[in-house]
Amino acid sequence: MSFVLVMWIVWAVFVVFMAALYIYRSYLTKNEEDQIFLDDSFNSEKAEQEVIVAKVAKVEPLVRIAWILVVAMSIVVIVYYVRDVVLQFHFGS
Repeated sequence: MSFVLVMWIVWAVFVVFMAALYIYRSYLTKNEEDQIFLDDSFNSEKAEQEVIVAKVAKVEPLVRIAWILVVAMSIVVIVYYVRDVVLQFHFGS
């Protein structure tokens, strides 16, 4: 298998992983409320929101890691093709 094919496959896997995490995080936050519960009668809603926030907090580091991996792999792809252009047109020699 050639380097270019492996490079694109790794990049695609990282992008799919990141997209899946973003979709999962979006699914988790669809029921999240942007309000503060001040009265004790809303304890059940407050508990539900705390569970949602806890789940999102667990996913957030993975989202950051996936984003960093996609950016790093994109840089590898760009550098590979810039290097290929430079070598093909003999700019370096």
